[in-house]
Amino acid sequence: MRLTVIRHTSVDVPSGVCYGFTDVALKPSFQTEAETVKQQLAGKTFDRVYSSPLSRCTLLAGYCGYTPVLEPRLKELNFGDWEMKSWMEIDRQEASGWFSDWINYPAKNGESYRMMQKRVCAFMDELKSSEAQSVCIFTHGGVIRLIHVYSGIFGLEDSFEFPVEYGQIFEFNI
Repeated sequence: MRLTVIRHTSVDVPSGVCYGFTDVALKPSFQTEAETVKQQLAGKTFDRVYSSPLSRCTLLAGYCGYTPVLEPRLKELNFGDWEMKSWMEIDRQEASGWFSDWINYPAKNGESYRMMQKRVCAFMDELKSSEAQSVCIFTHGGVIRLIHVYSGIFGLEDSFEFPVEYGQIFEFNI
């Protein structure tokens, strides 16, 4: 299966603010960034198109001419009570476990990176067992990193050593 995975365009969130599950606004540069993505996808056809249900992904999919299947397992990491707080606002003691083991330790009322990996892998397993030959996914940086892990490109602990830019397109054969 040929898998094309696209990260949403730039978000309008101040630097240092923790967000994942929150449906945040896009920067005013959306149309310019989205047009670049659209041009890169020109001429490609897909059996299926999926998107995270968050608007930063669905708006890009729509701009590119797709009506995707909305898939909640393609959402970014759930930071729970930390959503939309600056990293400086989050209680240091509360966050110490996460900072020492971000793979296994969940944010308060959120999820750990390993929990997120489990939901992304469940989706990928279903996708892999489908009859689709060419699939497109509009999603988030964390999900894209986990698809790389799923594909054996790098290990879970190395996920954030790998840059994933806004509007970047990745191709996989799975």
